[in-house]
Amino acid sequence: MKTTPFTHFHEALGARMAPFAGYNMPIEYTGIKDEHMAVREKAGVFDVSHMGEFWIKGPKAFELVQKLTSNDVAALVNGKVQYSCFPNETGGIVDDLLVYRFSAEKYLLVVNAANIEKDWNWVVKYGEQLGMKPGVELENASDNICQLAIQGPFALSAMQKLTADNVTDMEYYTFKEIPFAGIDKVIFSTTGYTGSGGCEVYAYNKDADKLWNAVFEAGKEFGIQPIGLGARDTLRLEAGFCLYGHEIDDDHSPIEAGLGWITKFVPGNDFINRAYHEKLKEDKPSRYLKGFVVEDKGIARQGYSIEDAEGNQIGVVCSGTVSPLTGKSIGTGYVKSGFQKLDTPIYIRVRNKVLKAKVVKMPFF
Repeated sequence: MKTTPFTHFHEALGARMAPFAGYNMPIEYTGIKDEHMAVREKAGVFDVSHMGEFWIKGPKAFELVQKLTSNDVAALVNGKVQYSCFPNETGGIVDDLLVYRFSAEKYLLVVNAANIEKDWNWVVKYGEQLGMKPGVELENASDNICQLAIQGPFALSAMQKLTADNVTDMEYYTFKEIPFAGIDKVIFSTTGYTGSGGCEVYAYNKDADKLWNAVFEAGKEFGIQPIGLGARDTLRLEAGFCLYGHEIDDDHSPIEAGLGWITKFVPGNDFINRAYHEKLKEDKPSRYLKGFVVEDKGIARQGYSIEDAEGNQIGVVCSGTVSPLTGKSIGTGYVKSGFQKLDTPIYIRVRNKVLKAKVVKMPFF
């Protein structure tokens, strides 16, 4: 099992560790609810060094990234980040990812930890068709880069103490390469997976200790806390963000998943399997990803059946939890067309009983 450059800090702090995507990762420190609320109200730090990073370089870089991803890379300028996905050849999604534009000939793709090998093979397959080679124009830098996500309303104020560059006024989904925390250069990105604002900082592994210590020292006055993957999941669900293997996978189109906003049918964006998704959008999907609140006592879990009032299955639950912020039982699931409108009553089957729920708008707060 792999470790990250920050693992010794997690263990010293007494984190509950568990395997995740091949890594030994912190699940919780003081408790999921406490950590969740720290991010919503103050600031929290996540070790996300298990994520994958691929460099795409050279004169064909734009062409490759435009082909691989559903969003319109032509809309990017230097210093801008784009949320996107890799459509597969059969109507689903290989993975969702972030695209960073450094120049017209240099992009960074940040992918999910569990999909690094699959995604890399996908990138190489299409890159080689354009004459691009691994180790030359294509680089899998995943094992060389560490990353901390500092999230919450005070995250940027705390991090401003570690650099002379202005980071508090950075627009959402932008990035800079700057000196930071005594490190010559990091990638400082106003992105995140919590819905509470903040940043993500990429550095080389050799600078990991310096980065961790400086971040926690700078955040001390703001009550900064280390946060585990347990709260990362409740935060992203509360914010209505998709998680690969739950809301999105090889079998669901971004159109069905409510990701039409990252699926751009514009001239010049000839991404993989575009025609399929374009037709699906025109014809209307037979199923939709929706958020719901459970009105009876109980929690919806991944894989639970969603039913209509007569007990007919109309869908399946993707994710579910009790929202630490609102105290409500929330979830996401795919439902048949006709059940996707707001306030539509649906029912979640939990073993031998059903829980009444209703379709609501996301985010859940």
